[in-house]
Amino acid sequence: MVDAWATPQQVLDATGVSVTDAELTRAQASIDMFSNRVYADLSKIRARDLYWLRLAVAYQAAWEKSQFDLNSRLDASQVQQDGVVASLGDKAMSLGPRAKQALQRCSWMRSRTIHVRSPFEDGQRGYGSVLSESSDEQHHWTPMGGD
Repeated sequence: MVDAWATPQQVLDATGVSVTDAELTRAQASIDMFSNRVYADLSKIRARDLYWLRLAVAYQAAWEKSQFDLNSRLDASQVQQDGVVASLGDKAMSLGPRAKQALQRCSWMRSRTIHVRSPFEDGQRGYGSVLSESSDEQHHWTPMGGD
């Protein structure tokens, strides 16, 4: 049994591609590198993230199986052939596209931007909120700076 986020059967179920234990081990190593997580930390990872890691390994194993000489590739940002230029992402030569999509769904790979909700979004009453329960009749207008 291979220490990997996915089993050979799960790879077959998700991708329709049969892989050997050796191919699965190589895919696991690739995902470990790109995810910055290792299988030994299994108990520290949430169930939702484990799901995405399993899919990432499955897609990576299937993708790597169809790649030629993956470990000898040069790092390239652009490929040109017959006048057609293709721009590649920073991981395009070593990470499968569907594995990349799965990894992007892991909680630590997403943006850490915090959205602060306004009183209008969360239903709380704020200063001058049109949603407040008090009516304007309870507030008396007074001029500023006057006697």
